[in-house]
Amino acid sequence: MRRVQYERSSGSEMLEVVAAEMPVPGVGELLVRVEAIGVTLSAIRRISAAPVTQMRAEVAGEVVGVGDGVDGFGVGYRVVGLCTSDAYAEYVVLAVDQASAIPDGASAVDAVALMRSGLVALGALDTAAPREGETALVTAAAGGVGHLAVQLARVRGASWVVGAVSDESKIDFVRELGADEVFTYGELHCGKQADYALDGVGGTGLGGTLAGLAEGGRAVTYGTGGGLIDTEDLLAGGKTLTGFRIGRLAQRDPARYEDLRQEVWQYYASGLLHPVVHAEFALDDAAAAHAVIEQRANLGKVVLVP
Repeated sequence: MRRVQYERSSGSEMLEVVAAEMPVPGVGELLVRVEAIGVTLSAIRRISAAPVTQMRAEVAGEVVGVGDGVDGFGVGYRVVGLCTSDAYAEYVVLAVDQASAIPDGASAVDAVALMRSGLVALGALDTAAPREGETALVTAAAGGVGHLAVQLARVRGASWVVGAVSDESKIDFVRELGADEVFTYGELHCGKQADYALDGVGGTGLGGTLAGLAEGGRAVTYGTGGGLIDTEDLLAGGKTLTGFRIGRLAQRDPARYEDLRQEVWQYYASGLLHPVVHAEFALDDAAAAHAVIEQRANLGKVVLVP
């Protein structure tokens, strides 16, 4: 089989496709023939050793083998879930507790565009504790998570949704998702101040996010960018800032994690949540797929299709 590996985490130009042995499912694991892979920069930024193949990503496909101790799934089932090792490949092993059945009518591409990103968006939204009629701000609103967060904020009762994007070419896309106003980051102060914010940028961009909050506003960040913020706005405005990571929730509260998974699928099935795929790339073009995200050029999710 074929698998993508990289030599160091300094850039996507190091990604390459190599021949690899077929993985074998262990206790509590599924062997999945991969049909779609959700591209994420964190797949290569978590590890710095070289050469490395342990790339994390959401994968979707058909179960073709089952390890010991597996209940609820069998050969022929279609599943999606977070693969924590060697995810950019034609076949992967997936822990059964990370697997979710793909409902009838949903494609593998839709599944990877929806599940992990949808879980992050919905989990961050829950952490913000939105109330009916409040105003929401979503940064990185055109991204894989952000475009779902815009829709979910509306589903959860936001009366006004403001999107923030990196450049003007993304404004129309975010408006079509249901945002009432869309600004670039430099113009964010011009928008209606929000009761809560879902931030996908992090780092130094948090200053603009906090500035976009009304007095007493709540910001939840799932962005991984490094940097410092000036706490004066937090203190003077009585605002709060909370970090959110979906992996931490999955480990500490698996029941809540499962509830989120079911809720995301329900919104999808009812037509309230529409995952958007920016582009599909072959495994050989994994470097190009990463470049799209690094350049902030994507509108929605970027997907690999083996």
